[in-house]
Amino acid sequence: MKSRFSIDFRPKLFSTFASYDKAQFSKDFMAGIIVGIVAIPLAIAFGIASGVGPTEGLVTAIIAGLLISVFGGSKVQIGGPTGAFIVIIYGIIQEFGLGGLAIATIMAGVILVLMGIFRLGSVIKFMPYPIIVGFTGGIAITIFSTQMNDLFGMGIEDVPANFIDKWICYFDNIGNINWWSFAVGILSILIIVYTPKFSKKIPGSLLAIVVMTLVCWLLKNYAGVTSIATIGDLYQLPSGLPEWRLPALPEGETIFSAMQSLLPVAFTIAMLGAIESLLSAMVADGVIGDKHNSNTELIGQGIANIVVPFFGGIPATGAIARTMANINNGGRTPIAGIVHTFVLLLVLLLLGGLVGAIPMPCLAGVLIMVSYNMSGWRTIRSMCRQSRSDIAVLFTTLLLTVIFDLTIAIEVGLVLAVVLFMRRIMENTSISVLDKELEVHHDGEAHEEVLAVPANTEVYEIDGPFFFGIANKFEELARTRSSATIRVIRMRKVSFVDATGLHNLEIFIAASLDSGRKVILSGVNENVYRSLERTGLVAMVGKENVADNIHTALARAAELNA
Repeated sequence: MKSRFSIDFRPKLFSTFASYDKAQFSKDFMAGIIVGIVAIPLAIAFGIASGVGPTEGLVTAIIAGLLISVFGGSKVQIGGPTGAFIVIIYGIIQEFGLGGLAIATIMAGVILVLMGIFRLGSVIKFMPYPIIVGFTGGIAITIFSTQMNDLFGMGIEDVPANFIDKWICYFDNIGNINWWSFAVGILSILIIVYTPKFSKKIPGSLLAIVVMTLVCWLLKNYAGVTSIATIGDLYQLPSGLPEWRLPALPEGETIFSAMQSLLPVAFTIAMLGAIESLLSAMVADGVIGDKHNSNTELIGQGIANIVVPFFGGIPATGAIARTMANINNGGRTPIAGIVHTFVLLLVLLLLGGLVGAIPMPCLAGVLIMVSYNMSGWRTIRSMCRQSRSDIAVLFTTLLLTVIFDLTIAIEVGLVLAVVLFMRRIMENTSISVLDKELEVHHDGEAHEEVLAVPANTEVYEIDGPFFFGIANKFEELARTRSSATIRVIRMRKVSFVDATGLHNLEIFIAASLDSGRKVILSGVNENVYRSLERTGLVAMVGKENVADNIHTALARAAELNA
């Protein structure tokens, strides 16, 4: 017997080998090298901005990137740490420590795997767009705000996590600005901005790091400028392969209490990882003319996030900028993603000393440009011309992300989006009661037919979905009508009916029958009919009183009225 349930897990890596050749390997190899170079500054910057360090950023890009390429459902997806996670990771570390972050990441990985197993890959794509734009813009603003200390070289050792407190702290320390650091940061931003104007191949962030690291070294050794902080001044530098280690529990917590406390943030990590990776995969599909497997992609992302914390890594997902760099440089299979991880591994093993010389204000400039690029300000500007409900969802999500955190923002944003969506459906669903004449519109024909409603008969026409939002309106309307002895419920435009609608229909039918009235159902579609049959409503009115169309229903009403 064939099983009804099967896991949709078909990694793209294994399906590419059938037609793989040397020419494609050459393209993938070069693309992997270039993407690896692009990923170096981003992995380091994301690791530091998240509150861990450069080693953790590189380790995440290596291990998670490898696993996502091997087990993912996209041919060209490049995985690793991304800017979207910075805010969440920083908040988790502040509240639960590094051990709490590791446990939350593992839990998020399990959630992602389960989402893939239960085939939720397509469902996740239905996240309302205003929410995605809102929390992405909010994250961009938050990332920007976290870089002011390094950009201006203020030297604040304990920057508050809260957005408002953070800016109060900055203004309190405005007299501590290091103008050398500020100059390095601004020059880094200018290099990143203007590099694409003379070269599309050289990553602006990498060029900025190379140039400004050299400038800072010259200033330190030949001009005596020692006030510009570098990575090596603040963090332990990468040395050797990462070691396997079990995550430490937050102080005073058992594994079960820790999981209970961390479940909301783990769910947020999983949702954000799923949304970002699948959006990246969808964009990539449009460029290369392929179709990713969303369920396999979620499982691959989940595996990566389960494994990477055991090596000290942080949450990872598909990175759209690195994925597009991969595509633009000829990458067409997961081999390119695998090659990019080996490039990063060489950096981790051989170039730790050089990483330590990178100036912190330069990394701040890199992240400021990352925040600018992910802010989506043009999209926000265009959405401000759309409906007020979309604007409300967008800015509510954005402000909650900035002022509170992403967990609250997504929860409130989703609730608000659902409420506003229900209001729109209610506005488009109408209920009318007719007792004299009824207009019948024939599909595909311009004219309409006017039917006479038999004596002592009322026609209740429901135009739209019959769900909890409109069911109460139907009940109130029915309560005000009491003269007719025959009630026809015309449901030809009812696409679905929920539990509240069924309950209200049951009350309406039962009250009508108890008072000696007859109820006729007209034009019920197949899906709605099955729901009515399962709940016993068809039996209540009698199958003979379920009509295919309004003509039959009115003829039956005339017969009962005779």
